[in-house]
Amino acid sequence: MKKTLEDLEFPALLSLVAAHTHTPKGKERVLALKPLTHRETITSLLFQTNEYLTSLETQNYIPSHTFDEVDHEIRFLGIENSLLEPHSFAKIRTLSQTVNAHLLFFKKFYDYYPTIAVLSQDIPYTEEIVRAIDSVLDKFGEIKSEASEKLSEVRTQIGTLKGKINQSFSRALSEYNALDYLDDIRETVVENRRVLAVKATYKRKVRGTVLGSSKTGSIIYIEPLVTEQYSRELSHLLHEEREEIRRILLRLTNTLRPFAALLSQEQDYLVAIDVIAAKAYFAKETHALLPDLTQERVLELRDAYHPLLYLSNTKKGKQTFPQTIRLDDEQRIIVISGPNAGGKSITLKTIGLLQLMFQTGLLLPVHRLSKVPIFSQILTDIGDNQSIENHLSTYSYRLKNMNYFLRKCNETTLFLIDEFGTGSDPELGGALAEIFLEEFYHRKAFGVITTHYANLKILANELPYATNANMLFNDKTLEPIYKLIVGEAGSSFTFEVAQKNGIPYSLINRAKKRIEKGKVRFDATIAKLQKERSQMEKTTSSLKEEEEKTREEAKRLETLNNKIQSKLTSYQELYDQNQKFIYLGNKINEIAERYFEDKKRRPLIAEFLKIVETENSKRKAKSKKEKQAEEAQKKIAQEQLHKEIEAVRQQKKIEKKAREHSERQEKLTQIQSLKVGDRVRIKDSKSVGVIDKIEKDKALINYGLFTTLTALAQLELVEKVKKK
Repeated sequence: MKKTLEDLEFPALLSLVAAHTHTPKGKERVLALKPLTHRETITSLLFQTNEYLTSLETQNYIPSHTFDEVDHEIRFLGIENSLLEPHSFAKIRTLSQTVNAHLLFFKKFYDYYPTIAVLSQDIPYTEEIVRAIDSVLDKFGEIKSEASEKLSEVRTQIGTLKGKINQSFSRALSEYNALDYLDDIRETVVENRRVLAVKATYKRKVRGTVLGSSKTGSIIYIEPLVTEQYSRELSHLLHEEREEIRRILLRLTNTLRPFAALLSQEQDYLVAIDVIAAKAYFAKETHALLPDLTQERVLELRDAYHPLLYLSNTKKGKQTFPQTIRLDDEQRIIVISGPNAGGKSITLKTIGLLQLMFQTGLLLPVHRLSKVPIFSQILTDIGDNQSIENHLSTYSYRLKNMNYFLRKCNETTLFLIDEFGTGSDPELGGALAEIFLEEFYHRKAFGVITTHYANLKILANELPYATNANMLFNDKTLEPIYKLIVGEAGSSFTFEVAQKNGIPYSLINRAKKRIEKGKVRFDATIAKLQKERSQMEKTTSSLKEEEEKTREEAKRLETLNNKIQSKLTSYQELYDQNQKFIYLGNKINEIAERYFEDKKRRPLIAEFLKIVETENSKRKAKSKKEKQAEEAQKKIAQEQLHKEIEAVRQQKKIEKKAREHSERQEKLTQIQSLKVGDRVRIKDSKSVGVIDKIEKDKALINYGLFTTLTALAQLELVEKVKKK
């Protein structure tokens, strides 16, 4: 595990987290963090960090947890008749008051922070500690005069006596200054006593006690006789004050002695909060969040950033490229290939470091739809791997490491290997690496490796639950794009990179002639596929943009059309209603004129009833007619829909039969047309080979590095053999 932590730079990450702590104990605990494997513990740690991070982004801030460590004080409380100093009581008071604030906060906001609140549920809320200390110390940490009657009395006497000393000293100062016996500074303080600065010439003329002299001897420091008696009395009172303070502090120490265990518990709690807070502040700094802790065998990191690289690039103003990768039971092992400096190793380290962080209770800089499981062990082989202390070469050290992998690797393991198989003869080392990879595969371990070996790329293509991947490269500038493409191997771009760096073309051609044709063709094919992939990415992106624009325009036009139709309908209804009101108004006007002329009520009422009955009959007829029309329309629509569905079914049947017949004919024609020398590939495979031999319904395919016998029906023609 130590090697894994060092390979993935976990100690460096913990140093950055520890920088956010407030206490030495908190820092020490962060630096000692190790990945865990117990699911419930990891879940609890992650929720604690996430809850604290949530508090930083809302108005319900968790109270400050700053305090001074009280290990010294707790140790002394355990010693009988020991005595604590005022500054120690001030530290204890801060500790107790801080914990009390937390207890009240989490009681009020338990529903918001349940996982953190659990940490303090066994700590009792107590005010005795703060109350006892406040009765003795003031806000500046000094002993209050009210701490005891005797102390109050002694300090009153000291104050009175100091007043007398000042008065008597002032009289002596005025007297001897008038006689010009004093130096320019006139007075000073020696041994906490005010003394006269007497010129050496007049030292016998000043009555008092000599307490010292200047370095040159020109000034003699004399305490006037009139203040000596008061000074002696003050010394006695100050001694009494010290004794009373000692007695008060001892009494207070004895009061707090039973709380030693509680203070230790409170300190442990605040240290735990300090660690959680440091994790949360680091998560905020790296824009990290809580992904899904899945119980399935799925590791899916979406838009994942390497936190150390992200912070370093952010300081430099550089862009950091996120990676997306998925490991599951259908894709257990990924083999990443491609040129150096393309981001293969950093992708490997990103996966490993994020997994370590997750199992330590740290949030991850990933998309929130990411899924992370728990691995029982994470095995790594990254870096130079030369052991100077054991006098081992790189390859010997790697073999020793592989032996360790073979002992530990199982279905709950995540292994990460950089430059797999290097350090020995390419052909022999590659063959051994292939065996190792097969062994890891059969043990159902999850893993990601990086390599330049073609045989490992081919193996990843052949194993059902393994796959190739490459870091996308700009085929024109040969600059890395830092994007991982899963599903196809990567070319090393060996000759292209050499040409870009100024190596003469004639030398590159000579190098090409020195190696096997199959190897060149295989690498060239991969390079071509990568170029096509790059071009396809650009085309897809462009098409998506065009499609999005067209969809938005169609949506806008549809909305506009609906608005116009709605307005037209409203205007038509308004017009019809106005026409109806005009007709009724004219009718009522005629009836009113007749009534004005003949004054007959019965015809008037009869006319009105006639109008009302006519309008009601129209309403009934309209309602019935609308219902019938609606039912008829629905029936027609259903019949039309059934006809269309049946027509589509028949059309699909016809198309399916025609397609099957066409495929059979095409397959038969293709099998009959295949000749020795044709370039072909097995269906659902990306590797292209050449037919060396045809026997009945089978063909021997040559891939340059190896051959395989395959049924003709499983082959797809890539390129016909050129006729000579």
